[in-house]
Amino acid sequence: MKLYEYNAYELSEMLRSKKISSKELTESVLKRVEELDGSLQAYLYTDPDMSLKMAENADKMIAAGENRSRLAGIPIGIKDNISTKGIKTTCASKMLENYTPVFNATVVDKLNAAGCVTLGKLNMDEFAMGSSTESSYFKITKNPFDLSCVPGGSSGGSAAAVSSGEAVIALGSDTGGSIRQPASLCGVVGLKPTYGSVSRYGLVAFASSLDQIGSFGRCVKDVALLQDEIMGHDSMDATSAYREYRPLFDGLNSDISGLKIGIPSEYYGKGVKPEVSKAVMSAVSELEKQGAKVTPISLPSTEYALSAYYIIACAEASSNLARFDGVKYGYRAENCNGLIDMYEKTRSEGFGREVKRRIMLGTFVLSSGYFDAYYKKAKLLQKRITKEFDDAFRSVDVIITPTSPSEAFKIGDRIADPLAMYAADICTVTVNIAGLPAVSVPCGYSEAGLPYGMQIIGRKFDEQTLLNVALAHELAFGGFRRPKI
Repeated sequence: MKLYEYNAYELSEMLRSKKISSKELTESVLKRVEELDGSLQAYLYTDPDMSLKMAENADKMIAAGENRSRLAGIPIGIKDNISTKGIKTTCASKMLENYTPVFNATVVDKLNAAGCVTLGKLNMDEFAMGSSTESSYFKITKNPFDLSCVPGGSSGGSAAAVSSGEAVIALGSDTGGSIRQPASLCGVVGLKPTYGSVSRYGLVAFASSLDQIGSFGRCVKDVALLQDEIMGHDSMDATSAYREYRPLFDGLNSDISGLKIGIPSEYYGKGVKPEVSKAVMSAVSELEKQGAKVTPISLPSTEYALSAYYIIACAEASSNLARFDGVKYGYRAENCNGLIDMYEKTRSEGFGREVKRRIMLGTFVLSSGYFDAYYKKAKLLQKRITKEFDDAFRSVDVIITPTSPSEAFKIGDRIADPLAMYAADICTVTVNIAGLPAVSVPCGYSEAGLPYGMQIIGRKFDEQTLLNVALAHELAFGGFRRPKI
């Protein structure tokens, strides 16, 4: 095996035992990027000299015993809506095409302190709005299992890079499934943690009450390692939860005997391909053989969740993106006739079609005469969905559903049909609405060899239980299957 093919936890042991150096590992991954990214298009920005310098510094710290982090020397890719000091952060938008932050996101500072090696910034749907990475202003990322298919979104670049070996691990963000859905389509593990468990400081906001930074890896252990580094309270984030967090990696345990699994009927019917449901239930049967107890449950408000999500998310987006007006930073239109004309032209030219669609929808539902009819009802439904999950978790330990209603679809198939694109999030949005943790793990493959994903949902701040279930499944299923690319 080449170094980029190993998992992060394996590489960590190799680095600490001096079998390899971080420089050797980073060179292997960078070579993979050089060979592959011309066709895959996962990265928006790389700086090999910077990465190799970080790797050399990590080697020095490891040799001197100054850094005991398990992620010291491990190369990582970062989604391009997470602020990186001195490195462009564009959100894959013309609006921020030339924006270079003067500060790091808290998660980036934590990873730098751990000795991680930054590889570059990964492609995404513009301002994280999309489910296919086709709304990026710069390029369309491809699926490593089939270059004619999408990798999912909005964190499509992160999922594709980890799946293909262009990164060992990666950071993404998840507002309505933007980590889990591309993880499903690219056959990797993607964790959306509990809202408030990871600082959002430095994450360019889409929908502030739903956004959450999370982790990608090729196995459950890697995701646990990365999550251990980034979680924790941050005084710079008013929504950050003040609590103690136990290390997830050290607590991993594949013994799930006696654990109760809830199967909500609403996630296995209309809109979900029968082949996907069959693959998920086959995986559940394997967990049952390991001693887990399976219980049918009902989450009746699920059918309204997609509508509620897009009302809430777009309303918050219309407010958050109001700051991009051409005045302080970002794109500014030329040849404008006064301030109002400059606002209008800047936003019309700087934002893409999908972003403008969501801003208009959000502005509409917040407008006088429509606030009560739409936004207020959506917020009430959010409370009902949260309560239904709370009630369900009184009788079960985790809930298992499909992650995506289908395998990866062809590039261009849904871009002209927003409703069809939004339907790709039907299985994931409830988790964000309720602020719960969830992980997607591969659970099968289509006849064409495209991955299916299984979503495991847990109680708030109980990432340990859902990762233990994910590990038990991974050991039975066989884990990551490398794409032939």
